[in-house]
Amino acid sequence: MLAESSTNLVPFIAAGGVGVVGVSFLVIRRSRRSTSQAPDASKVAEVLVTDRDDATNVATPVATEIAPHVEAPNVRERAGRTRSLFVNAFQSIRSRNVDASTWDELEETLLLADIGIGLATRLLDPLRQSVKDGDLRSGDEVIQALRTAMTAQLSSTDRTLHLDAAETPNVWLFVGVNGVGKTTTIGKIATAEAARGTSELMAAGDTFRAAAAEQLQVWAERSGASFVRGAEGGDPASVIFDGIQSAAAKGVTLVLGDTAGRLQNKSNLMEELKKVRRVADKAPGTVNEVLLVIDATTGQNGLSQAKEFAAATDVTGVVLTKLDGSAKGGIVFAIETDLGIPVKLVGLGESAEDLVVFDPAEFVAALFE
Repeated sequence: MLAESSTNLVPFIAAGGVGVVGVSFLVIRRSRRSTSQAPDASKVAEVLVTDRDDATNVATPVATEIAPHVEAPNVRERAGRTRSLFVNAFQSIRSRNVDASTWDELEETLLLADIGIGLATRLLDPLRQSVKDGDLRSGDEVIQALRTAMTAQLSSTDRTLHLDAAETPNVWLFVGVNGVGKTTTIGKIATAEAARGTSELMAAGDTFRAAAAEQLQVWAERSGASFVRGAEGGDPASVIFDGIQSAAAKGVTLVLGDTAGRLQNKSNLMEELKKVRRVADKAPGTVNEVLLVIDATTGQNGLSQAKEFAAATDVTGVVLTKLDGSAKGGIVFAIETDLGIPVKLVGLGESAEDLVVFDPAEFVAALFE
């Protein structure tokens, strides 16, 4: 799984726009299924299926070649904005005695990082009491105790991406609002899994965004995955269902299902997403991951997104993108402690190898050192 192979990645990344010209597809018209199996689609599109050997005319986007032996990104270096917020505040506190201003600065730092008022209070109140009891005496001791408490908040969560090679197909669905990087995340995960020898199929369930299917197809070409798409504006649940059916027929291990971005407060779109999940559950195989992709720069709004998407689709984990460009990395703590949803992957850059398994001890250490 990806957790064990974050450094074994295909040495290419996509950059810039994606275009497709003269694409040849094998067109398969699905026969009508019984209502117990088929999605109740008002617009069931003809499904277009391509294998890696069939789609030879895809226009390749501009690519950057990466050196074959690329080290995994350093969280301390890449999560610079969040780290700077903490380190600068802690340096000042470490060097002086504990007083009222200590707690004000610590609380302000936690809130600026979007940890949230509830968790900030739960972290700091025990430390205040320890100072009163004489167990903690210096600013440095308070900072060390805070580090231990923050690490403990993240230490007991299963961050495994579940994949059972003996039971095919495994299905991973990707959900989230517009513009968070779902399609790119799928491509990066596919690159890592392909390096491990996992057979894959991508299902382009985003039938609404212009060029979404084409973008995903380029990633499929790169990773050697089979690819299923529907007509533009077609029913996304039908595309996901047919993708899973195709994977089952071919003995493909992993289906990566893209979905259209949607605002969490749009009830009709969330109902559509519920339908995608219901239909996927009726198809052969097992939906063992529903990954919510969140942009780390959105901060507490990401917590609101997580609540609504979790209610709609039984989210199993979060992929936090753009952590390298955010000062609001504290949202990791809010998501896990308030909702109990593990952050499984974090994005620390644009390249495929920059999507890494989230290591809570490494992340917290980067904030304090």
